[in-house]
Amino acid sequence: AYACILLSAILPIVWVGFAKAGASGYSNDQPRIYLAGLDGWQKRADWAQMNAYEAFPPFAVAVIVAQLAEVAELTINILAGLFIAFRILHGVFYIRDAGTLRSIVWLGGFLCVIGLFITSF
Repeated sequence: AYACILLSAILPIVWVGFAKAGASGYSNDQPRIYLAGLDGWQKRADWAQMNAYEAFPPFAVAVIVAQLAEVAELTINILAGLFIAFRILHGVFYIRDAGTLRSIVWLGGFLCVIGLFITSF
């Protein structure tokens, strides 16, 4: 599960890498201005990056809380692994402009976080 926290922290970097690699004229002097000017799938990759950053804190806290509450390691690992799978699919569906699928896998990841908290009670 701790490895999943690391993977979750890396995912935003992966998505912004797609945004930057898929368009021309990138300047590291003003990356936020550059990213704000993207469109199409590159813009959606940037949005996937932002959403991945938003999803990271609750997930990381949920794993740590579950560990501190001594939830069964297998339960934590399954929920953490599923969260990562859902978040990877979320980014893929974001980039591919598949809104309904994106929302479904977002919900799956969110339910994993809720599950980690609930098992901690």
